[in-house]
Amino acid sequence: MPIILGANSAAVASGSNSCRFNTASSSELSRTPGGAGNLKKWTWSSWIKMSPTAANHLYWANSLFSCHSGGNYTEINLNNAGFMDFINVASGAATGRRTTTQYFKDPTAWYSVIAVWDSDNGTAGQQMRLYINGTEVTAFSATTNPAGANSIMNEAVETFVASSNGGAPFFDGYMAEICFIDGLALTPTSFGEFDSDTPTIFKPIDVSGLTFGTNGFYLDFKDSSDLGNDAAGSNNYTPAGLTAADQATDTPDNNFCTLNPITPRNTGLTMDDGNCALASTNAQWLGTSATMAVSAGKWYAEWKYITGSGYNMKFGIVGNGGVDIAWLTANVSYGGYSPIGYEYQYNNSGTGYRVNNNSSPAWTNGSFTAADSIIMMAFDIDAGKIWWGRNGTWFNNTGTANPATGTDAATTGISSDDGPFVISCALEANGSTGFTNFGGCSGFALSSEETDGDGFGKFDYEPPSGFFSLCTKNLANYG
Repeated sequence: MPIILGANSAAVASGSNSCRFNTASSSELSRTPGGAGNLKKWTWSSWIKMSPTAANHLYWANSLFSCHSGGNYTEINLNNAGFMDFINVASGAATGRRTTTQYFKDPTAWYSVIAVWDSDNGTAGQQMRLYINGTEVTAFSATTNPAGANSIMNEAVETFVASSNGGAPFFDGYMAEICFIDGLALTPTSFGEFDSDTPTIFKPIDVSGLTFGTNGFYLDFKDSSDLGNDAAGSNNYTPAGLTAADQATDTPDNNFCTLNPITPRNTGLTMDDGNCALASTNAQWLGTSATMAVSAGKWYAEWKYITGSGYNMKFGIVGNGGVDIAWLTANVSYGGYSPIGYEYQYNNSGTGYRVNNNSSPAWTNGSFTAADSIIMMAFDIDAGKIWWGRNGTWFNNTGTANPATGTDAATTGISSDDGPFVISCALEANGSTGFTNFGGCSGFALSSEETDGDGFGKFDYEPPSGFFSLCTKNLANYG
């Protein structure tokens, strides 16, 4: 069953950006401090949303923050068993360590991670501290108290965000509101607060007024041309493997839909780019679904299709939240194969199809031959209608298609009783690729940046009036 919403998804705060990191691009941020900072006391804070991409998607092996000096190092990572490891090593031995028993397994959620090094603290258990979503972690499988030891972090050696000493394991996913506080041991109240209406939800607050210290920094990712910019001063980081397209609006204060990496899928179908891209190495139709399901409202999404030999795609919605996983695991796997599935299909021959409930009639009005097309989809659950279009123009059915006025839908009679509905995507043929855009961070470069009517998301084409991007703020209002 697809995950509908992750932890902290209801968090609301001031608008912000995140940065998407991708293993395949060896993406990271790096900086070498001009001199050593406080080696006894510092705090690191970040919000993370994981995007596992490999077939063994329940294992992470991702580095969040690291520095190495020869065989000595400090690192905060998600290890290859899915636990968080905060470790300091000197002369080949761990001089400080906290390894959680908590397993980080929700790729739809934003997690707040706060790591505190305070080795001179008179209380041994407070010399290293980890906080997840505003609550201190107290259960560890490995514990070594530093007892006055210096950290390697904050020495005058190169430090890295999203990689381990400038190499694998790289972090796959999104990071937001990254803070390093040199010389202070802070608590979660410096970085977030519990929501007054939902007291188990930890949400970000404005951190710009914090004292960051000599080597401290604040990465807010608001400048897409300089994703390593230190918003708190001049301790800027140098990006590698990152472009302006990696600036995301998917943040802890507005969690966006992505493709779902933990629904069953054929190993020949892989995900990339923050779970916004698909690639197939199989000759059969292989499909997957997205992370957020909706039972009401009007919604918009885009799909980038690259034509070429064997490049075939489907893009649509599946009812009952996709819980009938037969369509995901079948040899011919696509959402329209489901008894409650509505998809648009395009073949590299130029033929368009409407694939409804495992029926695939050819659709002349949905045919085209031009390459590099962006397929648009608008679906109105309340009215039971769905539209598809290409490069800014909606496919007509029998008249003039216009989702904003509700006219000439490609398919009608979709019952809201079959909800919730989840977006589905499929590819056919070895070497086929496809790129989604649900508004949080596109799998393809945008020629323009259009938002929905509430100002959320970034799309190549403006969503029709009254249709919205799939994100938690919109779900709270319309879903």
